[in-house]
Amino acid sequence: MKRLSMVTLAAGVMVLTLAGCSSGKSGDAGSLKQAGTTTTSARTTSAAATTTIESPVDLPAAVPTAATVVKKTSAPNGAQTTCADFRDLTEDAEQQVIQQVLAAHPGSFLDGSPAAALSTAKLACLAGTYANTPVAVAIRVAPK
Repeated sequence: MKRLSMVTLAAGVMVLTLAGCSSGKSGDAGSLKQAGTTTTSARTTSAAATTTIESPVDLPAAVPTAATVVKKTSAPNGAQTTCADFRDLTEDAEQQVIQQVLAAHPGSFLDGSPAAALSTAKLACLAGTYANTPVAVAIRVAPK
């Protein structure tokens, strides 16, 4: 029901905008006045004149900047790295951790696919519930 209301509202705004743009002052062959619909154009123009346009939101002069986080270049405990630590690593350190995890757990379903393991680790470690979980457990190559 909300979607239908939004579509109707958008269509109405579009009609009002188009009616305001083609007020009949131009000599184009495409204007509503020359098409023989002067009564429709007069009705929609008066409706367009009654709508008010709000001014855009002013941004503050000084936008606060987030503190930059310095990424770690090495994992403190290799294959036992938690997801919270994994999120703070650089790209090279993340790849090293994944190589260590795959080396520590041979025969897993991600064995031989370090790119898939890295992508899976990045996605799994986004979840806040895995913050204190080792990466190997989060990507399901090691038992809980």
